[in-house]
Amino acid sequence: MADASFIAWPFFGPEHRELRSKALAIASQSLAGLVDHHDVDGSCRALVAALGRHGLLRHAVTVPDGGRRDRLDVRSLCLIRETLAYHAGLADFAFAMQGLGTGPITLFGSTEQKRRYLPAVAGGKMIAAFALSEPEAGSDVAALACEAVPDGPDHVRISGEKTWISNGGIADFYVTFCRTGEGGGTKTLSAYIVEAGTPGLEIAERIATIAPHPLARLRFDACRVPLQHRIGADGEGFKIAMATLDVFRATVGAAALGFGRRALDEALGHAARRKIFGGTLAGLQMVQGLIADMVADVDAAALMVYRAAWTKDNGAPRVTREAALAKLVATEAAQRVIDHAVQLHGGHGVRVGSKVEELYREIRALRIYEGASEVQKIVIARQALAEHGASE
Repeated sequence: MADASFIAWPFFGPEHRELRSKALAIASQSLAGLVDHHDVDGSCRALVAALGRHGLLRHAVTVPDGGRRDRLDVRSLCLIRETLAYHAGLADFAFAMQGLGTGPITLFGSTEQKRRYLPAVAGGKMIAAFALSEPEAGSDVAALACEAVPDGPDHVRISGEKTWISNGGIADFYVTFCRTGEGGGTKTLSAYIVEAGTPGLEIAERIATIAPHPLARLRFDACRVPLQHRIGADGEGFKIAMATLDVFRATVGAAALGFGRRALDEALGHAARRKIFGGTLAGLQMVQGLIADMVADVDAAALMVYRAAWTKDNGAPRVTREAALAKLVATEAAQRVIDHAVQLHGGHGVRVGSKVEELYREIRALRIYEGASEVQKIVIARQALAEHGASE
């Protein structure tokens, strides 16, 4: 990877430096051969198994074994995501979705739910999914229509649709957010664990995207789910979803940072080798200016991401503002860096199969999922206005 002096920043402790070295070794030596873009499902299953076998998933999923801390370390999540994304976007995806899919259980699950699901996910033996978005409700969580209605004293029946669900079609269970009371808004939402194979749960459509990942639209047709599969209390679904995203949103910025670092490295290598006008591409002042912009974008993104992670790890109950800034700045910066890398590569930059072409496709979705850039701006502006009003 590019200059790793950032790891000496005061955001990190010795355990983070050790973890980065471990993740780097695993990503470069053990995962590269597992990625086959012609078999995305198979690749994700193999990657999840390998990530579990090598112990990296233990940092995305807390395991109630009595010895491990009972909270997620966001700096560790970010370091692993950045490192995996640098090497293979699909490896980062496989890691991140195990964490996001179990985040509600980690943060709010019962002892029995944690015992049943978390060790298997951490070991790479089960695949998790986070089912929040719907055809008419993406960023606007208050508009969710999927409904869970009582069915006797111990069960509910879930009906509705979810879409853009990562790991859809390969997950062993889906943490599904439903409306459980009358009226709209966010106060009548609850979260349930719906296991794959539950009668009435159907993979309605597999969704193909420019960067292949397992995505699907799900249909729930009166799925009968035990009440003991509810996470937290009735009506706590919105709180659970937001608290989970509060942890994982900054890690999206970390993945973007990994893509940006790889693009910068690819650009530096190409500029140093490419002969032009009796010298190299790197000798041209315009190219040097472009590289300086890329370096500045990468460093700015890293500072935003790891500030948000450090703030959360040091006891902040919520990091809504910091996480939104991290995701916004890092994903937008990575898009610019990768675009510059493609431009510097010339025709080679748009050749299918080149690394910068792959990065160009990988980065685009990160500016949309887990809250589009425009939504992050609304979050940031509203909080700034609220803080300003409170200080007057």
